[in-house]
Amino acid sequence: MSLSKKERLRRASMILEELERLYPDPKPPLDHHDAYTLLVAVALSAQTTDARVNLVTPGLFARASTPEAMARLSESQILSCIKTCGLAPTKARNLKKMSQLLVDRHGGEVPRTFEELEALPGVGHKTASVVMSQMFNIPAFPVDTHVHRLAKRWKLSSGKNVEQTESDLKAIFPESSWNSVSLQIIFYGREFCGARTCDGKTCPLCKRLNVKTKS
Repeated sequence: MSLSKKERLRRASMILEELERLYPDPKPPLDHHDAYTLLVAVALSAQTTDARVNLVTPGLFARASTPEAMARLSESQILSCIKTCGLAPTKARNLKKMSQLLVDRHGGEVPRTFEELEALPGVGHKTASVVMSQMFNIPAFPVDTHVHRLAKRWKLSSGKNVEQTESDLKAIFPESSWNSVSLQIIFYGREFCGARTCDGKTCPLCKRLNVKTKS
């Protein structure tokens, strides 16, 4: 990342203006009806498309939509519901353990701190960030592959790792925008600026930012 912070702030402001125009009220793409079902859906989304998760969760939640009900299922029963998701055996094991811990440690409630969320099996920082931002409205900046890729392409971050990308983006976007702009960047990446469908100078924002090379 060779741009000055002043230039990155200018770019962030321009990007935010365009994203607000395109996606004024972004909604989470994973179907859910409470904090627990969102937590489960996000945990399932690792190495799996949101569309695939939305296909399997109705059947899963019909059998178990609370930590108590999920903990009562066997791993094989959970696996039968999510087997078309990537890493399904590991996810089935983690969902059962996670649900049991929610019952044992948190009274069946999803905790509202990063520390407690990230202590649950199968819950990493990104998953915790999604739950904190989208369900509890606590400022967070979830970084998925689209956010990480576009932050590097738009020269907002060095792109060394997702932790650095998160830190760089938090430094240039207003905290009040974090919860929505993460979703907006994801939607923009899917619609306009794919890894293979944009050469870095084709989509509207890449043109405005004068991006020259694919990254």
